[in-house]
Amino acid sequence: MSARVQEAAFDFAAEVTAFQSTLTRSGAVVSFTGVVRDDTGSLDHMFIEHYPGMTHAALQKFADQAVEKFGLEKALVIHRYGRLQPGEAIMMVATAAAHRKDAFAGADYLMDYLKSRAPFWKKELSKGSATWVAAKDQDEAALAAWSSESAAKES
Repeated sequence: MSARVQEAAFDFAAEVTAFQSTLTRSGAVVSFTGVVRDDTGSLDHMFIEHYPGMTHAALQKFADQAVEKFGLEKALVIHRYGRLQPGEAIMMVATAAAHRKDAFAGADYLMDYLKSRAPFWKKELSKGSATWVAAKDQDEAALAAWSSESAAKES
């Protein structure tokens, strides 16, 4: 399982090709890329901060958990930091599993954890003002659903 935190842009096609090239037991590969969006039409750029060692360890832990929980052959998480413009890729996940449902569930699980628990701090800069991006209730609810699902399966 691989997790990377980097400032530089990544080549999505090259990343997926490299990820898929080593698979031997999977019949499904799912990938997702998150992009900086300009909800208001006035976003100049986003700035993402992190603590390198802590952030990488957290992303690796999330990837390892997804592999275990969904029986994935492999998982990849890439997340960028620094200054990003609207339309630029912020992150990507890729998962591989024997069957599509597990690959999709693994990717969904990773996204929910990244949105709510990855130690990144995002600031949006628009027309001279800066606003820290707060956690969203819907992201917390999505994450909580995974805990509820696990509890229900253990009962």
